[in-house]
Amino acid sequence: MRFAENYEERPLSCVVLEKKGHLATLTLNRPDNMNALGNLSDGDDFVAACSEINGDSNIRCAVLTGSGRAFSAGGDLKAMRDKSAAFTGNAAEIRQGYKKGIHLIIKSLWNIEVPMVGAVNGHAIGLGNDIATTADIRIASEDAKFGATFLSIGLIPGDGGAWLLPRAIGRSRASQLFFTGELIDAQTALEWGLVSEVCAADQVMERSLQMAEKIMAQPPLPLRMTKQMMRQADGATLDSILEIACGMQAILHGTEDHSAAVNAMLNKEKAVYKGE
Repeated sequence: MRFAENYEERPLSCVVLEKKGHLATLTLNRPDNMNALGNLSDGDDFVAACSEINGDSNIRCAVLTGSGRAFSAGGDLKAMRDKSAAFTGNAAEIRQGYKKGIHLIIKSLWNIEVPMVGAVNGHAIGLGNDIATTADIRIASEDAKFGATFLSIGLIPGDGGAWLLPRAIGRSRASQLFFTGELIDAQTALEWGLVSEVCAADQVMERSLQMAEKIMAQPPLPLRMTKQMMRQADGATLDSILEIACGMQAILHGTEDHSAAVNAMLNKEKAVYKGE
């Protein structure tokens, strides 16, 4: 893949943020335990990485993936067993551990302003499945499995999955995963709409980058606005979305990128966008 010459990598304890040209890549970075999460600092690391993406007007797309053989095995079961990390203390303390840790992971990923492609390179279980569903488009390895196995460890879907998963695959199929604890393979995930595409394990990242290239070819201001409008539409009326659309369109009609896009289409040329 071709990118601009500028390159930046920022290591964090559980996630690596890498920026190349208009692309940001977030990689879950605990391969030794299948990218399980649950340290008290995990939420802050994701907030820092996602805030950096949102604050960089040069970024037009993000790719989210996992290091090693899994996307994410979910919450750290050993920490749960040992009552350590985010699972330490009494009920009130554990509640705060979720709010300041795991919940910040989900909220910061969900609030990324640019389109995000999930390169699901392996199993996405529990919290890992919830993290995957924060992506706008998901591409899965043929070896990947998906599950919402919270009840299987005596817990509820406490990471946002009760809100995220039904929006991705509908209430009936989400209920099936929650209530049975069963895992589904990548082909079933494709049939259910949990992922957009399935490909060979060694092609997941390449295919995700190809998708990102197409996204990054779009003008950046309406790209972010379209994602924002789609998110707002989840809980809005048609009239309210049309009103939002009027305001956004009025702004975009006055941009240089709009003029460049219209002229390029009329002249059968490729537009160059500046984000202005």
